[in-house]
Formats: sequence, C-alpha cells, structure tokens
Amino acid sequence: MHDPASLLVHRILVVVVLVSVMATILESVPALAARFSILFHALEIAALLVFSVEYILRLWAIVDHPPLSRLPSWRARLAYACSPSMVIDLIAILPMAFTLMRPSDFQVLLILRLLRFFKLARYSPGMRSLLEAIHAERRALLACLVILGGVVVLAAATMHFVEGQVQPEKFGTIPLAMYWAVITLTTVGYGDFSPVTGLGQFVASIVAIAGLVMLSLPVGIIATSFAEVIHRRDFVVTWTMVARVPLFAHLDAGEIAAIMRFLRSRVAEDGEVIVHKNDVADSMYFISTGSVEVELSDRRVRLDEGQFFGEIAILHRGRRTATVRALEATKLLILDRNDFDTLMEQNPEIGARIRAVARSREGVHPVEPEGDLSSEELR
Repeated sequence: MHDPASLLVHRILVVVVLVSVMATILESVPALAARFSILFHALEIAALLVFSVEYILRLWAIVDHPPLSRLPSWRARLAYACSPSMVIDLIAILPMAFTLMRPSDFQVLLILRLLRFFKLARYSPGMRSLLEAIHAERRALLACLVILGGVVVLAAATMHFVEGQVQPEKFGTIPLAMYWAVITLTTVGYGDFSPVTGLGQFVASIVAIAGLVMLSLPVGIIATSFAEVIHRRDFVVTWTMVARVPLFAHLDAGEIAAIMRFLRSRVAEDGEVIVHKNDVADSMYFISTGSVEVELSDRRVRLDEGQFFGEIAILHRGRRTATVRALEATKLLILDRNDFDTLMEQNPEIGARIRAVARSREGVHPVEPEGDLSSEELR
C-alpha cells in the first residue's frame, strides 16, 4: 500500500468520490442543474465507470487475500461482497445504473448517490479508526440510547402533565411532548415548543441540564475508545517497524516493546534535510508516515512509511553515508545511540542478544566505509 502506484490510485479514487458527491449536491440547485445538466450527467457516468471497475477488480482479486484464500473462489467473493465496505461500493454504483435505465427519474436516488461519501472510509485510516471505536463500544452506546429514550419519555410525560391543559396543541399528548423533549435534551432548542407556566419552565430547565449530561456520555465513550484505537494502531505499526530491523529481528515482543519506550518523534517538513552527509551518526530513524530520499553519491533511493535508515549508527559511531531529505511532511521515530546503550545496560539479556546478532552480522558492510547505512536498508 506504500508504493507510489497504489498511493496514486487511492488519491484518484478519493478525488472521484469528492467530485461525484459535490456534483450531486450542486445538481440539487435548479439553476445549476438546468445550466450544467450535461456536465453533471457526464461526471456521473465517469464516476459510475470508475467505481464499477474498482468494484469488479476488488471482487476479482479478493481470492488471494490471506483470510479468504482457503475458501472456494465463489464463496470468498460472496463473503467479501457482503462486507460493509463492498456494500457501500455497490450502493455507489446502483443509483447511476438505475438512472441510465430510467433517465426521467434522475433525482429519485439522490440520497443513495450521496452515500458514496462513505467510500472515503476505505482510504482514510482516521475514519476507519473512528468506525472501529464506535463498533467496539456499540453495547455502551446502545445502553446510552436506551437511557436517553427513557429520559425522553419521562420528560415528555412530565411536560404533558404540567403544560397539557395550557397548551393542548403542543403538549396535549405525550407523543407531541416527546418532540419537545428530544429537541431540549439534545440542546438544540428550536423555540417553537416552549413552556409558559412557571412549573413548566422549571421542568424545562431540569431537562436541559439533563441533556448536557446525556450528550456527554456517548461523546466521552467514543472519544476514549477512539484514543485507545489510535494508540493501539500506532503501537502495532511501531512494533512492526522495529521488528523489521535485522538487528532486532530475533528479539521477542517484550524486548521490542522495551526498545520502543526509548523512541522519540520528530516531524520533518517537505524538503527539509533530516541528516547531512558526513555528519556524526548517532541515531537511527524509523519512518512512521511520509517518505524520504537518500542522496547517495551514485544514486538516489526513496524510503517510504515503515522503512528505516541508520541502523549501523547505534552500533558504531561513524559518519552519515548520505544526505537524507523529506519528500513530504514526514513523521520520524528516532532511536539515539545513548538511549540504546542505556537500554542494554538496564536490560543485560537484551544487550547480550543484540550483541550476538551484531557479531553474526559482521559480514554486512555499510554502503560506504565507516558509514551508517547498510545495503539492507536501501532495498
């Protein structure tokens, strides 16, 4: 997913989704629909073709996906087609297909066309993390919804009792009063339904305060779960990056986690030089997000998310082999040699295992004599 071709395809698909949704929104304006009808229709056809090709290719290639590779081809494709993301992809296609069959009903499936906005969840790690957080706390959120429903009914019944005789057209029945209760508890307060008696205003004040408490519950639940999902994902990504380094590949999970505690972060802007050639090398770098370019004397090498450079620097104090420059906004995780030495002193077993691996790798030569880059890092 980190190669340039995949990133380009994903970015093109995101642009198509955004343009398609924006065109659908603008088409609801009669003046724009009359003036640019041909353009809107062309954009919808183009989106249909792009989404259809994407859907077919995903469905075709899913048989090679490890979790489904053991199933028969038809079962793997059927299971994948029933997944939430593929259902959304199908919904993104169907409205235009129906429109082509019945051109006079072009606006009938407007809402379904707008649902394709949720295709962005496939390409946005942040949106996926939020959906994962909501799914993880679905029981707690359902409990909040049940409690909110009970408070709505209780508030509506109380207001019906207090204001029903005074304003029968607004609070004469509990269902009528439930509309007021929902609007008040959600702190929206349109003002079209409001109590006029002193007791009614007191009840409304209590309900409004209760609304603040009720809204804070799901917000707090989702925020906490979202933070946990992000932390867990960052931990897994960082753990994978550290475990990929040949020097640390033989360590167990606990030992790699110990190394992770010494990592510090740095953000490099587009074009910023991260290290200069011939500088003293005393740190190694992991690319958490973004990409960098290693400017060697005979070539330039691009390193992307998940890769690392400067492994030799934490074993032997040498010189930087090359200048490394950020190609975009890049988040780096840095392991300093001093912190690495401290880790091995505090954890003799880890130190012994790393030294053993280092001795076994003495035949691995740097790209340049006494440099900090090995050929393994530039593959």
